[in-house]
Amino acid sequence: TRSAACPRCRSSDSFPSGSLPFAPYDKPCNRCKVKSGTQKNAEEAGDLHLKTRFHGQMSDTFHAAVFVTLSGGFQDAYTYICRGQVFANAQTGNIVLLSAALLRGDWAVCLRYAIPLLSFVFGTTAAEFIHMRFRNFRQLHWRQLVLIQEIAFLLIVGFLPHSVDPLANALVSFVCAMQVHTFHKVHGHAYASTMCIGNLRCASEALGGYLHSHDRRSLEAARTYFGVILVFAAGAGLGSFVTEAADIRAIWVCCGLLLVSFALMFVRDERES
Repeated sequence: TRSAACPRCRSSDSFPSGSLPFAPYDKPCNRCKVKSGTQKNAEEAGDLHLKTRFHGQMSDTFHAAVFVTLSGGFQDAYTYICRGQVFANAQTGNIVLLSAALLRGDWAVCLRYAIPLLSFVFGTTAAEFIHMRFRNFRQLHWRQLVLIQEIAFLLIVGFLPHSVDPLANALVSFVCAMQVHTFHKVHGHAYASTMCIGNLRCASEALGGYLHSHDRRSLEAARTYFGVILVFAAGAGLGSFVTEAADIRAIWVCCGLLLVSFALMFVRDERES
């Protein structure tokens, strides 16, 4: 081998003698090659934060998922207890109750459950629009822009009286849709931060895989999913307790939880480095 200096970082590296016949400084070292490949993948994915070394990129660590999942459980408990027994997140329940009301011909109840369903659709569309429009935005990560909107809407909900519960439920469902569309991975595993059925299925599947093959990765996946479910349950319990005490303004606790998530996104995970 012959010792050479990388033309990019000027660090020393070892190259096979046959690879440097004339110009020993025209090829990058192994570290710069890896970095270059990472930047290329980031550009192809439409995310330039790795290239620009922006420290606000969202990580998929469990710590980052905890606060949005707590908020998801809290919001479901809040709307059910305080806003007319409507589920903000669990649209399956709303569809069941809407169908029953349709068969009874109870149009007022139909409207109560149709509003959060439509708001959920619009929220998902809005989150995807923000993703596509601001995915290369350098000042903040696009997920942080979504969180800013979520916090603003939930602040408004805390001021709305019970006479406009349908509007409050619409805003909370809109926020939940944005959240479930925006935060959907933890430790590389797809998950939902605002509902449990998918997480429970994945946890059970991973546990069954571990019992069959004793694969440590399956066990880790099961632990992650069960952890998310427990966090969601804790958020729902907290939401029930606080809503009983603070009524409509209890939703502001979610603003604080989402604000913590917003701040955590400035902490770059080591794997992203």
